[in-house]
Amino acid sequence: MSKKSTDLLSSTDPEWITTVLANFDAFLIDHASCERKANAMLMSMIVKYPDRQAIIPQLIELAQEELEHFAETYAFMDKRNLLLTKDTPDPYVNQLLAAARHGRNERFIDRMLIASVIESRGAERFRIVAENITDSALVTFYEKLWKSELKHAHIFILLLKTEYEQEIISQRHKELLQLEAKIIAGLELRPALH
Repeated sequence: MSKKSTDLLSSTDPEWITTVLANFDAFLIDHASCERKANAMLMSMIVKYPDRQAIIPQLIELAQEELEHFAETYAFMDKRNLLLTKDTPDPYVNQLLAAARHGRNERFIDRMLIASVIESRGAERFRIVAENITDSALVTFYEKLWKSELKHAHIFILLLKTEYEQEIISQRHKELLQLEAKIIAGLELRPALH
């Protein structure tokens, strides 16, 4: 993980990858769901903040990339004859989102920073998958994905810097990273991204 502002404060429990590899089909289904939800979140932000014209093109580009990741993940599912399932609540994401403040600017800042934190954790975990899976096509896929997710994590912060002071962003980001470390430590291990 690069030593930049998106650094997580904790590492994934090594048992997580054991759980994932024991039921990789379930992981793939969950992964596809996460990519689709990431796309939906970005599209909803574009609709909620139409006045933030400076960042909308980048949000559209990120949404397109998440949709592409969903399609690629679905292709791996299809090869395994796996079907999409109805979404189930994601305790990790829901706990992070519950911490988002009210107020137009505060909520916007928090949604962008939470997205950055989620992308950072996704990057870390996709890297772990790439390092531990044996299927060469999946290794290539997850190597590409973890680099893309890390890039996304940085972009959310860079976009915030176009409108807000570094100090405001850094302080709130630090608080959310501390919360994320507590949340991740308390989650049950399952064959899922979070």
